[in-house]
Amino acid sequence: MTLAVLIGPPGSGKTTLGQLLAERLGVGFRDTDSDVEAVAGKPVSDIFVEDGEARFRELEHEAVRRALAEHDGILSLGGGAVLNEETQALLDGHHVVYLQVGLSDAVQRVGLASARPLLVLNPRSQLKKLMEERRPVYERLASVTVVTDKREPEELADEIVKGLPA
Repeated sequence: MTLAVLIGPPGSGKTTLGQLLAERLGVGFRDTDSDVEAVAGKPVSDIFVEDGEARFRELEHEAVRRALAEHDGILSLGGGAVLNEETQALLDGHHVVYLQVGLSDAVQRVGLASARPLLVLNPRSQLKKLMEERRPVYERLASVTVVTDKREPEELADEIVKGLPA
């Protein structure tokens, strides 16, 4: 079973922290966005443009399903993966860590010249809207919430490791 599943909006640190946690725990790290890109043979941004968001979400759900079944390390989900009700059901029983980030920190981390498809027009406003819409879902699914604002990855990793189920 997956040790921990990291969820949160763009810029919350899922990839950075996931890689650090995996290294610290001596386990593998897997990112479902990377899995989607491997299956589709192109970047997430191209999938959105060429195939549409609906197709991306199908690929994303399948990537999460497969990763939860196969992977026993640290798993990072794309920010919107949790919007799928079937994906939400798959997360039941897993140790889900919600990486909560404030808008200003998220904007700094993501950058406003971002290649993220949902942040193309007015990135700051779009990111704020995404964060507000998704927050209740993140909070409901989380086993634990870790606030990432103004904190170093090493400190966050310590907190997460201490909170892992025995």
